[in-house]
Amino acid sequence: MVPLVWEVGHAASPAQPPSRWVAATVPGAVQLDWARAEGWEPYWKGNAFKAYRWMEDVWWTYRARVAPVEARAGHRLVLACGGVDYQFSVHVNGVCVHEQEGMFRPFEIDVTDAALRGAWIEVRLHPAPKVPGSKEDRTEARRCAKPAVAYGWDWHPRLIPLGIWRDTVLEWRSAARLQRVESTYALDVESRTATLTVAVAGTEAAEKAQWRWSLASPSGSRVAHGSGVIRSGSGESRMQVPNVELWWPHDQGPQPLYVLEVELWDAAGHLLDRHGRRMGFRRARLVMNEGAWEGPEGFPKSRSHPPFTLEINGRSVFARGANWVPPEIFPGTITPETFKPLLRLAREAGMNLLRSWGGGIVNPPSFFEQCDALGIMVWQEFPLACNCYDDDPGYLRALDAESRSIIRQVREHPSLVMWSGGNELFNAWSGMTDQAHALRLLNRNCYDLDPDTPFIPTSPVDGVGHGDYRFRDEHGREVHQIFATARNTAYTEFGCPGPSPVEYLSRFIPPEELWPPKPGTTWETHHAFNAWWPTTSWLFPEVVEHYFGPCPDLPTLVKGGEWLQTEGYKVLYEEARRQKPRSSMALNWCYNEPWPTAANNSIINWPAEPKPAYHGVAAACRTVMASARIPRFSWSPGEAFEAELWLLNDSPEALPPGRVTAEIVWGSRVIEAAVWDHAEVAVNRHLGGPQVRVQLPADGSVVSFALHLRVAGAPQRDSVYPMPLVRAAAPT
Repeated sequence: MVPLVWEVGHAASPAQPPSRWVAATVPGAVQLDWARAEGWEPYWKGNAFKAYRWMEDVWWTYRARVAPVEARAGHRLVLACGGVDYQFSVHVNGVCVHEQEGMFRPFEIDVTDAALRGAWIEVRLHPAPKVPGSKEDRTEARRCAKPAVAYGWDWHPRLIPLGIWRDTVLEWRSAARLQRVESTYALDVESRTATLTVAVAGTEAAEKAQWRWSLASPSGSRVAHGSGVIRSGSGESRMQVPNVELWWPHDQGPQPLYVLEVELWDAAGHLLDRHGRRMGFRRARLVMNEGAWEGPEGFPKSRSHPPFTLEINGRSVFARGANWVPPEIFPGTITPETFKPLLRLAREAGMNLLRSWGGGIVNPPSFFEQCDALGIMVWQEFPLACNCYDDDPGYLRALDAESRSIIRQVREHPSLVMWSGGNELFNAWSGMTDQAHALRLLNRNCYDLDPDTPFIPTSPVDGVGHGDYRFRDEHGREVHQIFATARNTAYTEFGCPGPSPVEYLSRFIPPEELWPPKPGTTWETHHAFNAWWPTTSWLFPEVVEHYFGPCPDLPTLVKGGEWLQTEGYKVLYEEARRQKPRSSMALNWCYNEPWPTAANNSIINWPAEPKPAYHGVAAACRTVMASARIPRFSWSPGEAFEAELWLLNDSPEALPPGRVTAEIVWGSRVIEAAVWDHAEVAVNRHLGGPQVRVQLPADGSVVSFALHLRVAGAPQRDSVYPMPLVRAAAPT
């Protein structure tokens, strides 16, 4: 590898060279390089990000000097770049050798001849793409394949990254080498035998070279192999793989991964190139929800709700998970280590599906590799969100090229189980329909390149629910009532906001602004106020005080907000699950966040710090658990408390008959409310139980109580539901 020392500068127009150069980190972002050189405080503290605003409107140039090199027989010096954000050109000694719009397409440039005598390599970036005449919001991104989240969202500041964001190296490579290695497979009807096709593309110098491939089983034994000769730049080989071990989501089975190795050899028996990757075998389908064919009732008929139950290897799987958003504002700072704690926490919370939301980036391969190993399914959306994307020829050309590259990069991962055109494109604020050229194009490309993975145009589609995103709405309805009366085939976005912990808030909010929280301060900058609607979202101090009374200080406000978020999410997940099989998914909005928020629907604070609500979600996402449908949150002493008992079973095994005991814990007292001797619970089914009704004590000295469900012989399935008494103080 030939070392490259990058520097970066900016100018007001493409005709002007930068007047100043500063050291650049690659991969990274021009904003971070400039801020580092200027000694600015971190963008995530207070209102510091506002100083970055001008950077989106200038022309940036990276440059690196390549010292003269000596030629190597049979090798070429190649600049290999994984991606540049967003529109750019590459120049070698002042000559343009590559132009591109789009951040998801890697490229290679042979610089051998120029480097023999020394060369300057420059990457010249256009300003951030914007539709002329648009408001300063996400609509500026409606004619580009750049993620719209950077233009500002209810949990993301307006901060538009630019720069070389993927690994970029200059290295000697064999002139005869493999430029592309791809594998596809088809499972037989019984999913026991896979017909594996391996296809390669080679450089001009690789013509007539021999290539060989082999597939090793999860235990390491070779189970298939083949070979061929590069002709007209490509080659293809097909072989059957018997007795395949199927990949499953972690709650349904194991995650066996095979190893595919492909090598290129010359006629003299010298190894020229080698590629290796892990892969898995699975069949993913979207099938009709149970009962969906029965509606709509009566004439005149319309179509039934479209299919939205994930079927993996012939087994229906209820998707318990979350919406994944970019884990960093600047994608060039994301590494495999960024994903590790977040994905580990998702697995530990019982989540089996992450929806990679269309407002953000398509994650690098290391994200999918970790999901493969952890047994977490991925629903991948293309970078379209909440906009009416134009039928503009230039945009469609860029989207076509970007989407094809995205599909090729991730389609071989068994964790990838569905594609979507983007987020909320059929809603009034977007105004698209299934006739939009962009969505027809994406559907075509997915069919051409990955036909066996399901595709939907957007979420939500007919029957699927997004929202609500509050514990209590403007009509006084709580999450308990909102979801208990819902009748959706899937709940692919729902939220319950909560504040960040006090210690966390103190890291980025100035001490003088910490209390009381006010609009117009750093609290608003970090989304506590006026973030979603022009209301007090996402903090909702008035809702906290509705349940717990006036909050005299920040810890009291935070504790009350954490309680609401934790219990609210438990209600939302468990109710969505109780509606199975009519309902097939429960995905919260949102799992993580890209910078520190004062209040948000997220359950993981940036970069990877679980909120208390995370543990509530983990309790509600256990594969098997006792559950209670409770009609509301707060109660009064002496009132008749009611709840409906359930056993939830998303596992591939039946539960034997057993006993569930419901108890009310009132201060130091334990009141037995019900004993339920339940029958066997079928595979992948839930069982409704008795209604609990018990008179609460009239003791006014107790400020809260809890419903405990205890499963005999299986304490890991127990559940606890703490609830306040009317006008009680928040817990300390």
